[in-house]
Amino acid sequence: MSFIKGSDLFGYVGIEAVLDQIRNKTIKAGFEFNVMVVGQSGLGKSTLINTLFKSKVSRKSCTPNYEEKISKTVKLHTVSHVIEEKGVRMKLTVIDTPGFGDQINNENCWEPIVNYVNEQYEKYLTEELHVNRKRRIPDSRVQCCIYFLPPTGHRLRPIDVRFMKKLGEIVSIVPVIAKADTLTIEEREEFKERIRQDLAANGISVYPQKEHDEDPEERILNNRIRERIPFAVVGTDREHQVNGNKVLGRKTKWGIIEVENVAHCEFANLRDLLIRSHLQDLKDVTHNIHYESYRVRRLNESNKNFRELDLSSWLLEKGVPDGRE
Repeated sequence: MSFIKGSDLFGYVGIEAVLDQIRNKTIKAGFEFNVMVVGQSGLGKSTLINTLFKSKVSRKSCTPNYEEKISKTVKLHTVSHVIEEKGVRMKLTVIDTPGFGDQINNENCWEPIVNYVNEQYEKYLTEELHVNRKRRIPDSRVQCCIYFLPPTGHRLRPIDVRFMKKLGEIVSIVPVIAKADTLTIEEREEFKERIRQDLAANGISVYPQKEHDEDPEERILNNRIRERIPFAVVGTDREHQVNGNKVLGRKTKWGIIEVENVAHCEFANLRDLLIRSHLQDLKDVTHNIHYESYRVRRLNESNKNFRELDLSSWLLEKGVPDGRE
C-alpha cells in the first residue's frame, strides 16, 4: 500500500475535517463515565469525588437512583449526575460501596462488588446479542475503581491485597492514599514505596498497566504516572483565601492544605489522570480488555452448554438417556 503525503496531493482534500465531524457528534451525544469508589468509612470518598468534578455528585448530596442490598454488610449505591462544561455534557455515575471493610469479619466482602461489575458486563453483552440492538447501548460498565487506602504509613492490609487482586482482573483500579495530610512528606513517600513493593510482590495489577501502552510517547507518560501511584490525596469542597486568591483547601493548625497545589498533595495528578489525559483510555481499556475477556468467556460457556445440550438430544434419540450406556 502506497502512502501519499499532503505535499504530494494536487490540491486541498480536507481530510482533517473528519476530526471536527467526530468532535461535533461527540458533543451532541455527550458521553458517559462510570466510576466506583471503594474503601472503609471515614476516608472521604464522597468529598474527593465532589472535589474532582467540582459538583455535588456524591451519594450524600443526591438521592440515589439505584440502591441494592447485596449482603448483610455491603450495599451499592449509584448516583448519576449530568455535568456540562463549555458545551460538552458528561453523564457521571458514581458507584459507592458503603460497608466495605467496616466489619470485624470482612471475609469475602469484595464478592458483591465483583458481582456488580460482572452484572454490568452481562447487561451490555445481552444488549449486544439482541437481533435488533440499539444504535447506542446504555453503558453502565464500571470504567474505573478508585481504591482508598487508609493513611496508616505501614503496608497494605490483607483486605487491600485480596480486594485489589480480585478486582484488578476485571476493572481498572487506581489506588489512592486518603487524607494524606495526616502524614508528613517523608512518611508519605515511605508509605507509597511500601505499597508499590506490596503491589509488585502480590502480582496486583493497577492502572495503567505496562502491557496496554500503545506507543513510546504513551509509555513515557504512563511511566511517570506509575512512579506516583498510589496518589496521596486530600479532598475538600471548601475555599479559603491564600495570598488574596480563593483556593480549595483544608484548614489545619499548620496552615492551609491547598488541594490543587502539587507541592501539598497529588490531587491534581489524580484529576489529570481520570479526566484530562486518560478518561477515554479508561473507557477503551474497559471495552477492549476487561469487557472483551468477559464476553469471550461467556460466549465460550454458551457454546459449551449448547454442544452438551445438542449431544444430550442426540443420545435421547438413540435411546441413551444418560449417555453412559
